[in-house]
Amino acid sequence: MKKLLLSTAVLALTVACQPAPSNDTTAENTHTATTGSPEIGAWGFDLTGMDTSVVAGNDFYRYANGAWLDRTEIPADLTNYGMFTELALEAEEQVQDIILELAALDAANGSIEQKVGDLYGSWMDTSTIDQLGLAPAQPYLDEIAAAQTHADINALFATIHHQSPYGVGIIPDPADTTRYTVFVGQGGLGLPDRDFYLVEENQSIRDAYLAFIAQIFDLAGIEDGAAKAQSIFDLEMRLAESHWTQADSRNIQKIYNPMPMAQLASLAPQLNFEAGMEQLGLDGVATYLVAQPSAIEAAGAIFEETPVDVWQDYMTFHFIRSNAGALPEAFDAANFAMFGTTLNGAEEQRPRDRRGVNLVGGQLGEAVGQVYVERHFPPESKAAMEDLVANLTVAFEGRLEALDWMDDETRANALQKLSTFEPRIGYPDEWQDYSALEIQADDLFGNLFRLTEFEWNEQIADLAGPVDRNAWPYPPQTVNASYNPLMNQITFPAGILQPPFFDPNADAAINYGGIGAVIGHEIGHGFDDQGRRFDHDGSIRDWWSEATNERFEERADILEAQYSGYSPVEGRFVNGEFTMGENIGDLGGLQMAYTAYQRHLDACCDGEAPVIDGFTGEQRFFLAWAQVWRRLYREENLINRLATDPHSPSQYRTNGVVRNLDVWYEAFGVTEDNDLYLPPEERVSIW
Repeated sequence: MKKLLLSTAVLALTVACQPAPSNDTTAENTHTATTGSPEIGAWGFDLTGMDTSVVAGNDFYRYANGAWLDRTEIPADLTNYGMFTELALEAEEQVQDIILELAALDAANGSIEQKVGDLYGSWMDTSTIDQLGLAPAQPYLDEIAAAQTHADINALFATIHHQSPYGVGIIPDPADTTRYTVFVGQGGLGLPDRDFYLVEENQSIRDAYLAFIAQIFDLAGIEDGAAKAQSIFDLEMRLAESHWTQADSRNIQKIYNPMPMAQLASLAPQLNFEAGMEQLGLDGVATYLVAQPSAIEAAGAIFEETPVDVWQDYMTFHFIRSNAGALPEAFDAANFAMFGTTLNGAEEQRPRDRRGVNLVGGQLGEAVGQVYVERHFPPESKAAMEDLVANLTVAFEGRLEALDWMDDETRANALQKLSTFEPRIGYPDEWQDYSALEIQADDLFGNLFRLTEFEWNEQIADLAGPVDRNAWPYPPQTVNASYNPLMNQITFPAGILQPPFFDPNADAAINYGGIGAVIGHEIGHGFDDQGRRFDHDGSIRDWWSEATNERFEERADILEAQYSGYSPVEGRFVNGEFTMGENIGDLGGLQMAYTAYQRHLDACCDGEAPVIDGFTGEQRFFLAWAQVWRRLYREENLINRLATDPHSPSQYRTNGVVRNLDVWYEAFGVTEDNDLYLPPEERVSIW
């Protein structure tokens, strides 16, 4: 679920501006406001964002969000804008305050305060960056220029600073998640996905990319930029033709290909993996996990058939491009024009200070995160979140026990997996140690490379030991949530545990329809089309009976067909296979959250929710879900997301889900005369 942005105007609107709810979806008031002080509105919901002239059953997304969609503009420096963005920008401001405070201290050399301040300061020192020009990059460009043979190029591939036609990483071994293994996968493209090379409608992007490659050479003072650009593009086109699709690349049954070094080496002998892995410190591993064997095999052939000078040009271009932010402004601006504007539609580059905040917040995230948690995540929020997670887990347990399409043996395995879920809320129990990292005030380029080396060395050290179950995928200030199938862990950082997703003073229906459904979504990933391939230990194991597996796939196939019919841009469709896991997570998560909300009402209110401002508890629950996903996209960004993002566009995360839920039909009086109506036999219920 990643998202970002800001609209303080929404929060500034007064109660007097709230529209009256329409007659066909509301009930007589029995209560007018919640106790406490929610951050948004009287009960945690933005009534002013609704468009009640829209019939809920025709377009629930616009019914809940139409006024906001009509009055909101995407800021010039952003590519999309919604609730996630507003919260992320708020967190960004809070993190910036922390960084500036730390940077202002007269900190001792080697202290974390010094490292935070000097990393940020080196990023902001554009006069030094411009004065140095390409000088900081020159040693790396010289080693590329010195390569004379394919063997020399291979040696450069096996470094952490240069582009190569394959990628490597260290992950828990799916066969034994107490230890690490090495992942090898397809790579080498400059554009985000194979579709940008192969799909006819993306020709304008290809033309812009070709011109951009030539521009980088021209800015670097390297001759024959246009000819070099064509050779590089042709090379990447060949790699793209061999790449697997996004849908295939998320299919664990297809990408789980463990093999010993001898087999990996024979798959693409031209790439000399044995020497490369030894150079990287990745030798001595019993098996390597090769994700796309045919693409790796093709990369070997392409490598051998491509002249050394083309590989030199390819690596030179990618080295400069990937470090554009640390080079003079002309390189940075050209890179933004290609990847910010052409690919994503942004009209302006984000302010450099905000980009610096994101750099420091990402690279030294847990150092900043400790302060963020102290200031913005009180203990009572963590306790309340723990209660919500427990309630969602119990709700899902009850749903599992009641499923009529699952046999008892598979159900027992599913319940065992659920019982071993490990929720992680707010922040890690152990903070990362940055003492081995060196940061210098006047050396941005060196700082970035030392950060890369620091992170890589930590991974190499991990490889020899047991899996660290305490490591977090991102720092506490992140506005996101995740499920890790290899660890059977769900993670909710402090950044997302804020209004509008979670507000202790909001109406319970809002919290269950917001963060409750997000919790359910992440739990659901453990049982989606890929998560279900892992057992309670996180190991790949088939714990499904054949009959139950068939019944799951029947339901999933219907959901895939539904989403594949959605077209947010003329001529472009959602890929129902690629987005399957997220769609199952959305559908199952909302069902779990609704069940948990009913449990809450049974415990507190004899099963009855008050009517607030004319809306029943059930209506408020679904409205909260719809408003969480309100978002505007630039068309370029939306097209990019259709090719690269496993999440469906926001309108379908709302309409595509609710039209499958009987309780939504009942809550809003939806009938066969409404546009979103699905006959009961066509509605999908998996979890």
